[in-house]
Amino acid sequence: ADALAMNVVSGIGWITRMEYGCVRRRLRKPYSEMTSLRGELQADSLFSYPVKGFGKFDRVSQMSCCVAALAFHDAEISYAENGKQDIGVLGTNADGCLQSNLDYFNDFVENGRILGRANHFVYTLPSIPMSQAAIHFKCQGPLLYVRFPNAPVASLLRQADRIILRGESAAMLAVMANEEDAQSFMVRRSDDVSAQEVFELGEVIELAERGSPADQMITALTDL
Repeated sequence: ADALAMNVVSGIGWITRMEYGCVRRRLRKPYSEMTSLRGELQADSLFSYPVKGFGKFDRVSQMSCCVAALAFHDAEISYAENGKQDIGVLGTNADGCLQSNLDYFNDFVENGRILGRANHFVYTLPSIPMSQAAIHFKCQGPLLYVRFPNAPVASLLRQADRIILRGESAAMLAVMANEEDAQSFMVRRSDDVSAQEVFELGEVIELAERGSPADQMITALTDL
C-alpha cells in the first residue's frame, strides 16, 4: 500500500461503442464510427497533428491512439511533433492482434493472391497498437504488451506502478484496448503533479479489481 501511494493517476480516457470521454474533465460525448471519433478529437485539438497512417491501422490500433489522446488531454499533458516525452506505454487486451491477423488471412484466401492487399497489414506482434500510440505521442520510455488472465486493468496499473518505482520511466500510459472499448490511464509520480487534482493509484486499482463492466467502472471513477 505504501508503494502504491507514491504514484497517482493524473488522467483517464475511455471509449465505449457509442461514447467517449475523460474522467477528470468530466467529458462525455457520443460518436457514430471511428472516422467521426478521430475527426472530433482532431477538431477539439486532442490530436495536436494528424496521426500518420491512421486509416490503415487495425481497429485496436485506432482505439489505442484515440484513447491515449483522451488520457493526455485529461492529464493536461501537451505534446508536439518535434518533441520527446519521458513516458512509457504499457498495453493489454484479451486477444492481442488475433482479429487483425484473421482479417488479413481471410482477405488473402478470398482473393486468391500470393500477397495480401496493401490495405491489410499483418500485426505479427500484439505490441504494435501500443507502438503506434508511442510513435504519435513521442513517448520515449519503456514499451510493452502484457496479457493478464485475471483483473487485467488492475494488473496493468500495478505493472505500470512497478515500472515507475524502479525508475525505468517518469510516467506510464497504461492502455486496455479492444475493438469495441478502451480505457487509458496516465500513471505518474505524485511529486510531478502536486498542483493537479489526481486519483490515488490504490483507489483506481481497487475499483478495477471489482471486475465491473467498463462503463460502470468509469462512472465510479468519475464519482471519486
